[in-house]
Amino acid sequence: MKLPFLKTTNRKPSMKNILWLLLVPASLLAQKPLFTTAKTQGATVYFSGAELQHSAQLNLPVGNSEIVIKNVADYINESTLQIKAPKSVTVMSVQFTKNYISEYEIDESNPAIKKVRDSIEIVKKEIKKVQIQIYTHQQTIGLLDNNQQVGGANSGLNTAELMKMVEYYKAKRIELDNQIEVFKEKETKWNKTLANLNARLQLNTAKEEKMSKGKLVVQVLNEVAGNVTLNFSYITNSAGWKPMYDLRANSIKDPIQLLYKAQVWQSTGIDWKKIKMSLSSGNPNQSNEAPLQQAWFLRYQTNRSKEVITLGYTSNTYTLNETLKSEDKVVDSSNADGEYDNGIDDYTQISESQLNVTFDIDIPYDVLSNGKMHSVSLKEIQIPATYKFYSAPRLEKEAYLLAKIDNYGQYNLLPGEANIVFEEMNVGKTFINPEQTGDTLSLSMGRDKKISIKREKVVDKSGIKFLSSYKEQTFTYDITIRNNKKEEINLTLKDQYPLSSDKDITIELLEDGKASVNPETGFMTWDLKLAPNESKKIRISYKVRYPKDKIIDNL
Repeated sequence: MKLPFLKTTNRKPSMKNILWLLLVPASLLAQKPLFTTAKTQGATVYFSGAELQHSAQLNLPVGNSEIVIKNVADYINESTLQIKAPKSVTVMSVQFTKNYISEYEIDESNPAIKKVRDSIEIVKKEIKKVQIQIYTHQQTIGLLDNNQQVGGANSGLNTAELMKMVEYYKAKRIELDNQIEVFKEKETKWNKTLANLNARLQLNTAKEEKMSKGKLVVQVLNEVAGNVTLNFSYITNSAGWKPMYDLRANSIKDPIQLLYKAQVWQSTGIDWKKIKMSLSSGNPNQSNEAPLQQAWFLRYQTNRSKEVITLGYTSNTYTLNETLKSEDKVVDSSNADGEYDNGIDDYTQISESQLNVTFDIDIPYDVLSNGKMHSVSLKEIQIPATYKFYSAPRLEKEAYLLAKIDNYGQYNLLPGEANIVFEEMNVGKTFINPEQTGDTLSLSMGRDKKISIKREKVVDKSGIKFLSSYKEQTFTYDITIRNNKKEEINLTLKDQYPLSSDKDITIELLEDGKASVNPETGFMTWDLKLAPNESKKIRISYKVRYPKDKIIDNL
């Protein structure tokens, strides 16, 4: 498959090159392909996808050559493929394939295969030498055996000479037999070595066939023979990353130590070894077409049920940014100005463009092609914060420690999960979401078990009354807060009363416990200060009136 989108930086073929190509002998054009293995130089990893940069070196002859570049990702976006060659090399075409080895031959220039094959040849020569020694000694023994009839009346040997000949024959026969045994042991050892080498060759050949199946087949025209380097890049979807954080704070008087991390994964088919890696918040696969508006027509909703009246709450959760007031003071701690600490961040550079944030990591990293998450440390940031406790006992009867961060945009935060370590204890996880419109970012630092909160219904102040065609329900609650800590705390307490979504439903707030009330949302807020071991009780009460033949399913 020819790639019409191929992008190269070398010049177009000149008329001289084209005429020269026509005059090249067919035997030269039909030469065997040249194999080379690409080295991964770097990777720019996106949330979904990665751009890989490779280089490949080989000795290129003059003329037309077919180059097979191995160690390419199994799946690539071919429209993003770019290749750069020296000025003396004209790239005629590039083809991406995963089936080249099955169609042609194994790359015998592979160092692992070539080394084993050379060793096999050496071992075969040694085995041949040993076999020759064994054969020679066996022939010598045969010669001795054929000439052992040396005695008799006509031999001309006396007894002493005969005994001397017998002793010579016996000693020589023993010597030759022993040498044959030694050579046979050597032959056995060499045969074992040969068997091991053949097994290793088979294994290396299998590895050659099972390694990254992605390959580039490049047709080039070269003017000057010699070593050349081809640089190329492409985008693959078989990689990605997501941000992670560690949040540490020793006390509510200290700034937050935020460790910016990344979870990187890839299954491209090639292991990334000692590469320079960049992490980007961009998405190379997203559409960049601006949306077009169309006419907006209203229509009635069909199949609407009127059997049950629903009493609607504006929200079942509270916005954390509403729990902290803008007049809160930031803790006064040394070096709490948001600067980066010395350490891992010395090797990471953050660059922010109009659309993306990129982390350039100078430390070489290894990321295996196994699809598993690899943790990469990026930056450690010291962030000034204001701390306050928060509780919404209607939803959950526990107190949470919140940290408020002003001007959070300067820290280049991205949405991600965070591990929380407070007072040297791992207290759980939270989620950092900087994609909001508020001026401050509130982080939940975990639950504090030393603050006790109860929300109990006051039975004798609650009940139902029936009035002609209506009924009234009264709800009264006591909220008790106790500070079991050794220091004074500031706590923002939130509760709520229901809102009506129907003209037949009326709601009256009877007792607000001196709260700051928002009648549009039904939220009631208290900013409390509690001394050590101090308790406070707040009572709230409201009344709901609605037709007695109706049912409210969420009251």
